[in-house]
Amino acid sequence: MLNKIIQFSLNNRLVVLVLSVLLMLAGVYTATNMEVDVFPDLNAPTVVVMTEATGMAPEEVERLVTFPVETALNGATDVRRVRSSSTTGFSIVWVEFDWGTDIYRARQVVSEKLAVVKDALPSNVGNPTLGPQSSILGELMIIGLTADTTSLQDLRTLADWTIRPRLLSTGGVAQVAVMGGEIKEYQILLNPEKMRHYDIALDEVIAAVKDMNRNASGGVLYEYGNEYIIRGALSTTHVSELAKSVVKTVNGVPILLEHIADVKTGNKSPKLGTASSNGKAAVLLTVTKQPATGTLELTDKLDRSLAELQESLPPDVKVST
Repeated sequence: MLNKIIQFSLNNRLVVLVLSVLLMLAGVYTATNMEVDVFPDLNAPTVVVMTEATGMAPEEVERLVTFPVETALNGATDVRRVRSSSTTGFSIVWVEFDWGTDIYRARQVVSEKLAVVKDALPSNVGNPTLGPQSSILGELMIIGLTADTTSLQDLRTLADWTIRPRLLSTGGVAQVAVMGGEIKEYQILLNPEKMRHYDIALDEVIAAVKDMNRNASGGVLYEYGNEYIIRGALSTTHVSELAKSVVKTVNGVPILLEHIADVKTGNKSPKLGTASSNGKAAVLLTVTKQPATGTLELTDKLDRSLAELQESLPPDVKVST
């Protein structure tokens, strides 16, 4: 057999040379365009289901939330294993599919099962949601934000509302997790003496706060053949305007929120963790890529996005990777 191959090659030198060149070109093209990663994806296609169960103990979460979700997903098509974890107020279920299963089809199968099981969950339990499409080896980049004069609260706000949405819009990014800094929140510090003076209960304040800062529709005004849409613009982010919200009316006199409380912005408490970069307090963003996404190509895209973002950030804010 080997002699015949050698004889054929000697008798058809030109054909063998042409095939060798074509094979070499195909190899070069494949090598230069193939995806490069640190490790291969060693995990079977997996879909993560997360469910919030506020106020429940782990035993209750396991019995009332995790078990119904697991039972519904165990019989799904191409599912090879289902495992779960139940903690205080939270349930996580990992659904592993057979090797070769398309991840998008797997997520669709899980979504269809969850649409049925959510009606069997307690009323105070949130809807089961799918986790981001990523793998355990998908962590791609950690971005650090530091500044000399900009506060940690402002850094966290920049990370949450400017940088994170921009990075998520990059094709191939599955998730961007933000850590560190101070989370900004609006705080209402009630004065019990003033509440007693105006005869206002805590439930009334809570109800008023839920209804405040909302725009309202006033219908349509018809005048001289024209239609004018009336809209009440009440939404605001200014503390002074939020403090003007009406809590209740007594004998036609409105009692405002500022009459019974101090309204201000502050840091969310308790603070659950901190972050640093080179020993300096910082805000960190961890970028996770989607499966089957090229690491080098996505890294280049993120570097370009960060370079563009740097131009719009305050001068003292430094972005490091």
